[in-house]
Amino acid sequence: MGMMRCAVLASGRGSDFQAVIDAVAAGTCPVELVRLITDNPSAQAIGRAERSGIPVTVLDYSAFRDRTEYEAALRETMEGTGADLFVLAGYMRLLSRETVRAFEGRMINIHPALLPSFPGLRAPEQAIAHGVRVAGCTVHFVTEEMDAGPIILQACVPVLDDDDPASLAARILVEEHRILPEAIRLYAEGRLRCEGRRVRHLPPSTG
Repeated sequence: MGMMRCAVLASGRGSDFQAVIDAVAAGTCPVELVRLITDNPSAQAIGRAERSGIPVTVLDYSAFRDRTEYEAALRETMEGTGADLFVLAGYMRLLSRETVRAFEGRMINIHPALLPSFPGLRAPEQAIAHGVRVAGCTVHFVTEEMDAGPIILQACVPVLDDDDPASLAARILVEEHRILPEAIRLYAEGRLRCEGRRVRHLPPSTG
């Protein structure tokens, strides 16, 4: 059996994507990165993919008549990758119900907050505004409700008295780079089992 095929969706800098690239290169994330899909022709993630020899598909959102047309092209592209797992790594569009259902159980997302707290945009800013003392990040399965799928992994960071959204986001990003490749590894090794809203981590196979 070959290595699990993984495609990544990203819209911007792609630092989480780079963390996955690095983990794959180091042999700690046992997947083959088969494609980057982006909605942004200016995304820095494109250069990261090209430097690593990963094929890129750009679906410029502004080139489509509406969201329905864009999502149909996105689903066709995703299906065409032959990927077993799709990773949303800074992909900034809310997926339609049709797309989520088409790849149910095969899509994960990284979010810069300890879900279910602070879903959506500007999570570090939300955390500071609410005065929490601990923030962090979450890797979760993608469901139809935004940032609400079963949680795979979380990591915590302190919120310091002099933090602003940028400094807190930078501290969270360090943990994102650690737990996203780890979550992919667990998925690739068949060690995740959803039981309702809970995700159980299974022991390594001894076979």
